[in-house]
Amino acid sequence: LGKKNTSFKENSVISPSSPYSASKASGDHLVNSYFRTYKLPTIITRCTNNYGPYQSLEKLIPKVIFNALNNKIIPVYNKGREMRDWIHVEDHAEAILKVIKYGKEGNVYNIGSRNKITNIDLIKKILILISKTKKDYKNLLKLIKFVKDRPGHDYKYFINNSKAKKQLKWKPKIKFDYGIKKTIEWYKNKKY
Repeated sequence: LGKKNTSFKENSVISPSSPYSASKASGDHLVNSYFRTYKLPTIITRCTNNYGPYQSLEKLIPKVIFNALNNKIIPVYNKGREMRDWIHVEDHAEAILKVIKYGKEGNVYNIGSRNKITNIDLIKKILILISKTKKDYKNLLKLIKFVKDRPGHDYKYFINNSKAKKQLKWKPKIKFDYGIKKTIEWYKNKKY
């Protein structure tokens, strides 16, 4: 996505770095081609990383919470230097409803919250919130294990949500610190 401090806009050049991101980009192109060729009434949304209840344990935030609560190793790619933007799933759902109601056909809308944080800082934040004492936190830090980065892993991704704010009158409501605390509580109470 270019420079370290830039955010992805709806008209930014899409340059996938992995088969996974290429599949998402190709989906956008396919949808857009149906709009242009057949006038199919389509709208594309692009969202940053979601978090909240019910997320699969393979995803970063649930995995960190579950592993920390169960004294298991917390694997971290690339020393945790990747930067992400996190949005609560309820804010994402509300944005989609606004897109359905007010979005313009043939348009792309970015859905993000501007909660930029490196993965290692996110992990440490979660561990602090789980810990009861400084000793607990220091012990949880020992669970972090840096592992080999996966191929094609993006250094960062976060998006500019100005268009959604302006055209859809939408903005995220759930502050990250509140949302992450509620998410931790949800996973603490979940029975596996």
